[in-house]
Amino acid sequence: MKNLMLFAALTVSAVGLGAGTAQSSEIDPTTLRLAHVVNEQDGFHHAAMKFQDLVAERSGGAISVEIFPNATLGDERTLLEGMQIGTVDMGVITNGPVSNFLEDMAVFELPFLFPSREAAYAVLDGAVGQELLDRLSEVNLKGLAYAERGFRNLTNSQRPIHNPGDLDGLRIRVMENPVYIDTFRALGADAIPMAWTEALTAMQQGTIDGQENPVNVVHAFKLDETQTHMTMTRHTYAPALFVMGLPVWAGLSEEAREIVVESAREAAAYERQLNAEMEDQQLADLRARGMEIVADADLAAFSAAVAPVYETYGERFGPYLERIRAELD
Repeated sequence: MKNLMLFAALTVSAVGLGAGTAQSSEIDPTTLRLAHVVNEQDGFHHAAMKFQDLVAERSGGAISVEIFPNATLGDERTLLEGMQIGTVDMGVITNGPVSNFLEDMAVFELPFLFPSREAAYAVLDGAVGQELLDRLSEVNLKGLAYAERGFRNLTNSQRPIHNPGDLDGLRIRVMENPVYIDTFRALGADAIPMAWTEALTAMQQGTIDGQENPVNVVHAFKLDETQTHMTMTRHTYAPALFVMGLPVWAGLSEEAREIVVESAREAAAYERQLNAEMEDQQLADLRARGMEIVADADLAAFSAAVAPVYETYGERFGPYLERIRAELD
């Protein structure tokens, strides 16, 4: 937590944003349309509102942010495509769909890579993370900051899961991302890639048995109503990104860009802290609502079962994977 607070303080002080910023005459009045696919109880929405407040304050009201939650402008792939062509300004987007546009971003989602939140933050806010954030310009996107989706856990409507063998035959929704698909196939599940909005309906209809997401998503979307079991596998740490389309970024003044970047960094740090603080209460709520939570699964067996994923992607992500492991040592 101390490192998180220090990061937020450093990023805010780095550009010296002070009272003079609000008085600047260089910032043209601008409205940014920020979209995400989750509901107003989710950490993404809290991050978006924090960003909204920060840019308004620092720009003296010249920059306003209009927030579109609940996939009202489309699923995450649609939002990213809209950013590329300038029909969507920006969003808070899960890393998995982003990596469909810049494949190397998927290195962060390799299973059991990060032992803790703090380890993930150190890599994301360090040289590797910032290099990949900058490389989004290759696909006409501007990476602003890393928020988080968090450590992902498994839920299902059929039975408790204690080891990989318990997954045999279960239809598990995963993000439309090859790393996730291959991870759950290696674990023995029938991995079914689909957009989140489709997955919600599929769970209600029983056409899939389960899904994997952080506790905050399970809680916010009341997945306990269709998913009776959760296993704390913490199999993948999933970043999320504040990301903007390059066409919109190109139209901002230098001062407006500084405000946008620093506000995104601070809002992302805020969302990370919020997720960490809320998880225990969210788990307690889910238990109280009748969800059975397995906290003592055989994680060594899960980790061993995904070894083929590293054989598949180790060479593809080799340079980045080596640098990440060096930072974690």
